[in-house]
Amino acid sequence: MEKTSVAKKEKIKRNWYVVDAEGKILGRLASKVAGILMGKNKPIYTPNVDTGDFVIVINADKIKVTGKKLVDKIYYKHSGYLGGLKKENLFSLLNRKPEFVIKHAVWGMLPKNKLGRQMIKKLKVYRGTNHHHEAQKPEVIEF
Repeated sequence: MEKTSVAKKEKIKRNWYVVDAEGKILGRLASKVAGILMGKNKPIYTPNVDTGDFVIVINADKIKVTGKKLVDKIYYKHSGYLGGLKKENLFSLLNRKPEFVIKHAVWGMLPKNKLGRQMIKKLKVYRGTNHHHEAQKPEVIEF
């Protein structure tokens, strides 16, 4: 009888991957990146253990969306005070901080617990093509 193997935190080997977001659709990119952060691309995937890898997303400012989302999609935040609701559409947020848009989309696809907060820390998003993780020798991934 074969035994089911469970991933141990100490035995997990973490790889580094670079994803170029230029011309990619936001949601499709975010779902692929979330899968890598969770470790669903590995045969040792275990839901209660962080088996995922590090992901570097470059060219975040050149991401694409379909339909009329640039105008219609609204991001909300609240200061906690009365009348403190602020809203901003996707177009202005992409111009101001495109890194947040990708991180927010990926965070929406990760578990909302201690494990998810640990996974999102392995995501590095950059506006241009430069990143300072060359020492980790990241592999380039195409979706």
